[in-house]
Amino acid sequence: MSDRATPVAEQQAALQFGKPPEGWRRRLYNVIFEADTPAGRNFDIALVIAILLSILVVVLDSVPSIHSVHSGTMDALEWGVTILFTAEYIARLSCVRHPLRYATSFFGIIDLLSVLPTYCSLFVPEAAALLDIRILRLLRVFRIFKLTLYIDEYTMLGGALRASGRKILVFLSVVLMAVLILGTVMYVVEGPGHGYTSIPVAMYWATVTMTTVGYGDITPHTGLGKTIASFMMLLGWGILAVPTGIVTAEMTSMRLGRGRYARTCPGCGSGGHEPNARFCKDCGTQLPAPPP
Repeated sequence: MSDRATPVAEQQAALQFGKPPEGWRRRLYNVIFEADTPAGRNFDIALVIAILLSILVVVLDSVPSIHSVHSGTMDALEWGVTILFTAEYIARLSCVRHPLRYATSFFGIIDLLSVLPTYCSLFVPEAAALLDIRILRLLRVFRIFKLTLYIDEYTMLGGALRASGRKILVFLSVVLMAVLILGTVMYVVEGPGHGYTSIPVAMYWATVTMTTVGYGDITPHTGLGKTIASFMMLLGWGILAVPTGIVTAEMTSMRLGRGRYARTCPGCGSGGHEPNARFCKDCGTQLPAPPP
């Protein structure tokens, strides 16, 4: 299993939430937030298993035949995982210097959403609730977002998407212009008699055609309309490949640009050091040599 975050992400977390200087909070921080220590890796593995188990329980509990027979077991597993996640959430808040920052961050909110629905089910009477209690319980699927904190590839993909944002935005604006122009042309060529009752409807057809979905609820009938539709289908193949290429290029650039090694300080257990660092940035202990 990959480390849960890159050293860059670890340093950002240390700056944002505050790494304790010493004591039990520092040791707990190293286990929870540092990625390249043995205790941190074991912590990752245990929580990933718990997350996947909790999602499996939610999915299986939605099957009527399984729920009717094993509802007690499902409830016990759910409460066990909820208590584990609650303890993890409290531990995260207690080991950082700025707990409010963590509580209001993306992962802090996800951590809260992963435990809140189960506790809410205790206080919302099922008979009097305006919404079925299962809607609250289904919010537990937000736990799947917790995986992004423990798997390195999620971090790299998120960084590539952020770096590609402006290029993809420009690309989408060109696609929207093509949809508007070609949809308007089809509105003129086919007309309301063939289902193209307005320009927005024609734009919907153009979007469906260019993405090669092809619902078939609106189809061209004239020869010119079919020719334009064929051109749009061929154009759609190239359009679908452009965002993939943009994101792939950014991911390749990020992977080639990584220059940090997972070296753990033998003194304090801190990780995420620069490749040319000789001493720990936190306690000053001499670091082991980086791998070749």
